[in-house]
Amino acid sequence: MSVIPTPTEHHLVRRYADFTTLAEALDYAALGHTGCNFYAGTGELFAVLPYSELRDDALAIAYRLHSLGLKRGDRVALVAETHPNFQRFFFGCQYAGLVPVPVPPPLQLGGGSEYINHLRRLLTDSQARVCVGPSEYGAFLAEASEGLHLQFIGSAKSFSKFAANPVKLDPLEANELAHLQYTSGSTRFPRGVMITQRAVMSNLSCTIDHLQMTPEDRAVSWLPYYHDMGLVGLVLAPIVSQMSVDYLGTREFAMRPRQWLVRMSESKATISFGPPFGYELCARRLRREDVEMLDLSAWRVAGVGAETIRSEPLLSFAEELALSGFDKRAFLPCYGLAESSLAVSFAPLNQGLRSEWVDGKHLSETQRAVPIANEGPLKLSRSNQFVNCGQPLPGHQVAIRDESGLELPERYCGSVYVRGPSVMSGYFGDGGNHPDVLSEDGWLDTGDIGYCAGGDIIITGRKKDLIIINGRNIWPQDLEYLAEQEPEVRPGDASAFSVPGPDGHEKAVIVIQCREANVEKRRNLVERIDRAIRADLGIDCIIDLVPLHTLIRTSSGKLSRFRTREDFIDRNDWDQSPMLAVS
Repeated sequence: MSVIPTPTEHHLVRRYADFTTLAEALDYAALGHTGCNFYAGTGELFAVLPYSELRDDALAIAYRLHSLGLKRGDRVALVAETHPNFQRFFFGCQYAGLVPVPVPPPLQLGGGSEYINHLRRLLTDSQARVCVGPSEYGAFLAEASEGLHLQFIGSAKSFSKFAANPVKLDPLEANELAHLQYTSGSTRFPRGVMITQRAVMSNLSCTIDHLQMTPEDRAVSWLPYYHDMGLVGLVLAPIVSQMSVDYLGTREFAMRPRQWLVRMSESKATISFGPPFGYELCARRLRREDVEMLDLSAWRVAGVGAETIRSEPLLSFAEELALSGFDKRAFLPCYGLAESSLAVSFAPLNQGLRSEWVDGKHLSETQRAVPIANEGPLKLSRSNQFVNCGQPLPGHQVAIRDESGLELPERYCGSVYVRGPSVMSGYFGDGGNHPDVLSEDGWLDTGDIGYCAGGDIIITGRKKDLIIINGRNIWPQDLEYLAEQEPEVRPGDASAFSVPGPDGHEKAVIVIQCREANVEKRRNLVERIDRAIRADLGIDCIIDLVPLHTLIRTSSGKLSRFRTREDFIDRNDWDQSPMLAVS
């Protein structure tokens, strides 16, 4: 294995995702010198995997997979650590005619028993025949797979003991699955999104074209491989465009977020993506001396997506790093979901964040987004700020519909539907093909809420998270935002949802991680948040202060309002005592 990072430029004529399958894309990338580079949290380069070596390794794995007697299309679960073995086995499956299933490693999912139960659900639902993961997780894998009759479960090292079966390889074809992508929103009822080779190549082609990629581009990523943005956007996109990419583990990023910026600076990388909380975490941890040592002038695409986008923390990030050469015009808001391979829309390149303020009261009562100027007397009215996520990818359509399925005019808020070549073919296994999610004529109900303006998409929230109080739509992000305006509450420390009240009507709740131990100061914080919610939204709200690390996140790092709600109900015995007082 090489010890020098793969270069940014090479002699190959660049091809930008004009391939039929992922295996075909790697065949071409392997002719050049670019590849993957893996960095530890302390900054050391610990592994380099040129695409030429990746192809050789993947072919060797494909021959060994054939020795297990697997059938074409069988599923291979891969514990998605940020390590070269993931890429090796993922593409080994491509060449062997098998379907890789990225599953999360045991982080951000609670204790060992919770992880084992979650992994077992994924293995069962995907009907996996093989599961490969790091040797340190061996006990977890063994317990999760007990009684499931897998052909192999263990580490890459133990798998290498199988003899290669010298058969003629028949890689996956365009109409076959490229991978199963499990959604991160529910650990209890996972859904395996079936993505064909044709669908993912369509999405990658549109994405790379929009980013206007050049031979000078290089990427950096800390995103988890089991998340659609991490896998499709930063594992597959570099390969199908022959671009070198530098990886930092997700766990290492969480511990040392500054290393993301160090990698961008040292490699003069031009492209990186992340959810808003990643940028917020960096900005919180930065010191003045860090900023002065960084050079981010090459960073031309700072993609933002995977959760509802708020402009304030991103603009704070840009302001903090202006001395490092970061240009706020690099921000590229996007909208996407696993059920559409990855991307649905992108904002225009080189324009930064485009936001609009709308009358929040009018939106809540009539579902119409009426723009306002958030200044002067109008600033006294309740207003909401939303970030524009741009227009749909070429060949894709977006429609906004009401509860009865009728398409709404522009600026009316409703359910977001998507149709196009990137959309999934359905859910695998027990998830089934739900006609309420994917219609016969190809329309996908994304589960998101938003509106269109001038052909652009503006996302306002998730349908399942919407709080309805006395017939009014209350967005949980509004409650969370009001709490985060208090100096004691950091971004990402608040989670809002609703629970049934004693009279059968919904009651708003906000759970807030609080670092303050003084009883009187805690009471004062609750009173301030209560006043802000009453003044801004005009509703009663239970405010529950909890210790740090109480809020529950999905496997991709997003706040899980559903699971935080379950925890709130369990902690407070809500069903028996629904009149919980404000904490």
